[in-house]
Amino acid sequence: MPKSLTTRKSWWMGVLSAALLAGFSAGLSAQVSSYGDKETGQNTGDQLPQVLQKVAVTQHLNQALPAGAEFVDETGKTVHLSDYFGHRPALLSLVYFNCPMLCSEELDGMTSALEMVKLTPGKDFDVIIISIDPSDTPEAAAKKKAFYLKRYGRPETAAGWHFLTGQRPAIDAVTSATGFGYVRVPGPDGKLTQFAHASSLEVVTTDGKLAQYYLGVEYSPKDVLLGLIEASGNKIGSPVANILTYCYHYDPQTNKHSLIVARVVQFGGMVTMASLGGFMFLMFRRDLKLGREHDLTGSDTEKTDKG
Repeated sequence: MPKSLTTRKSWWMGVLSAALLAGFSAGLSAQVSSYGDKETGQNTGDQLPQVLQKVAVTQHLNQALPAGAEFVDETGKTVHLSDYFGHRPALLSLVYFNCPMLCSEELDGMTSALEMVKLTPGKDFDVIIISIDPSDTPEAAAKKKAFYLKRYGRPETAAGWHFLTGQRPAIDAVTSATGFGYVRVPGPDGKLTQFAHASSLEVVTTDGKLAQYYLGVEYSPKDVLLGLIEASGNKIGSPVANILTYCYHYDPQTNKHSLIVARVVQFGGMVTMASLGGFMFLMFRRDLKLGREHDLTGSDTEKTDKG
């Protein structure tokens, strides 16, 4: 094989290895739990499972949050959303504190991103966590705050973290303004104690308007930093791709958890890996074939010259 073909072969092999490694890494990073823990819910054709028909995040950019919505913070103090407006931007997360899976992953992802953001909660921005479950208590909120503040590793920022509980009118006012859809679903005991919902993180401007949405359970520190900086100047961002990650619920009829995190990103990584691998394989075969033809041609030429 001539040097040029040998070089091309080595190049294709290198690219193929890099592509396969990148695709494999993407698949691993997108997987947020083991396969046995998560599986998509049943659906018909290209339709979402029925329980998810009302579960979505509709991006209401530039929408003002209800400043008068009343909640109770983790200390038991009555507060209003307006208490957190007018001074600095905020990150808003809608979860519930007894969520068995996705909510913790969302808060984990947010906290991990904030660890790499060179801004200080309570000084540069606020973190507002609101429970969508009216049965959640300030005690549960205090436990969640203590857990994530410890994980964040900066206890001096405690004043910038707010874990709020409230009643249905206030919760509905916030979820409606945010475009956060969710439905109650049965828990392990068959009672409606859990929620099917999507995962999202919102950036709120200094004057209390929705500036940016981040969907899923993993957030780019760079994007979060940029979103907070722009929101500090009351700038409104742009819509993002509406790829949702859904929470799951317990199905007492099948005695298993269903309707859980949809691995959209992981699937995309697998498709990319397969496509690149197939393309590289075909190109490698073509180069190999050309090399063999060249060898045969070279051998015939040598025989002719000797004759």
